[in-house]
Amino acid sequence: MGEAPADYLEFAAARSGPLFRTACLLTGDWHLAEDLVQETLAKMYRSWRRISRAQAPVAYADTVLVRSFLSQRRRRSSTERPSDRLPDAAAPARDPELRVTLLDGLSRMAAKDRAVLVLRYWEDRSVEETAQVLQLSPGAVRARSLRALERLRALLGDQLADLTA
Repeated sequence: MGEAPADYLEFAAARSGPLFRTACLLTGDWHLAEDLVQETLAKMYRSWRRISRAQAPVAYADTVLVRSFLSQRRRRSSTERPSDRLPDAAAPARDPELRVTLLDGLSRMAAKDRAVLVLRYWEDRSVEETAQVLQLSPGAVRARSLRALERLRALLGDQLADLTA
């Protein structure tokens, strides 16, 4: 393909950290997150001329990342399995027990529910941004968020009450 354009290299260097963080939250696995970011950046590279002319390459990258994650989760032929180990943290969490409990709860949820919760509440995205990334209507994002939060609370049960009291 030749040498990568300078603006693509700059974009990839600037966005790989935030993409990796989101991928870790979605997959719950450091190595799968690295693979997901690599796949996302490869897809971006293939279409970079068209993407770079668009007004929102960051939003495009986020969309590619989430869709790639959902696509991987749908593949039944995938032989990779998530592990019990959490990704290494760059900075100590304020409340590591709560974080571990939430990550465990997220890992037991359906892929789309997890994606909505990560984008809306962990990444602090608006309903509209989340809807655009997931290709849903804002109303569908609100409804899925509500149901996913109820499922997460049910999964965590007394664990959450003990940690937040």
